[in-house]
Amino acid sequence: MLRANLAFLHFVHIGKGKKKALMVDEFAFDNTEERRKNRLNGTGWHEVIVGSMFSGKSEELIRRLNRARIARQKVQVFKPIIDSRYSVQEIASHSGQKHDSKPISTAAEIMSEIAADTQVVGIDEGQFFDPEIVVVANELANRGMRVIVAGLDQDYTGTPFGPMPHLLSIAEFITKIHAICVKCGQTANYTQRTVESDALVEVGASDKYEARCRKCFVPHADSPTLHP
Repeated sequence: MLRANLAFLHFVHIGKGKKKALMVDEFAFDNTEERRKNRLNGTGWHEVIVGSMFSGKSEELIRRLNRARIARQKVQVFKPIIDSRYSVQEIASHSGQKHDSKPISTAAEIMSEIAADTQVVGIDEGQFFDPEIVVVANELANRGMRVIVAGLDQDYTGTPFGPMPHLLSIAEFITKIHAICVKCGQTANYTQRTVESDALVEVGASDKYEARCRKCFVPHADSPTLHP
């Protein structure tokens, strides 16, 4: 995941109507304190990690799950059974990182698999699930669990993908990450299909897709980028 060294001004009151401007590192604030407060009072919550393909969504999900395990929290992880690109029993990033998971066919199966003492639930490739995944995420958060869903927010035409818009709308915390456009090197927000297919779901990796920026993206299949 690429991170820029960005900052913004935050104004705080220092008394007698005066304000002081503080420079805050944008990426230093990841809602950790807010999550800690929720954990202390037993409140669950829902996190969503979105972006184009090759942006590092699964990598970020795996990072959070590993940190939860280090903290000795009970973790359960799920993925759609149709995603067997790198592994059947694991979620996997394009960079090769992996984490054990349970492949399932429907969102409802998650509820039957959840253990009573589970504290953190990870769900990868959320866009491939049926609409019931929204109900499941809400229910688990209402039970006091931390629910983390990673997925594509847009399909190959640039249209909001499956249940992801609804998952974003109910999430307490949202992380939007980006890839690098393979054509021009700018920030990539889109997933470009590079094979001829009109199917909404066409599971693949670099053999069928590449990351593109707004300028280089076309909302249909396009020839893969060739570099000399």
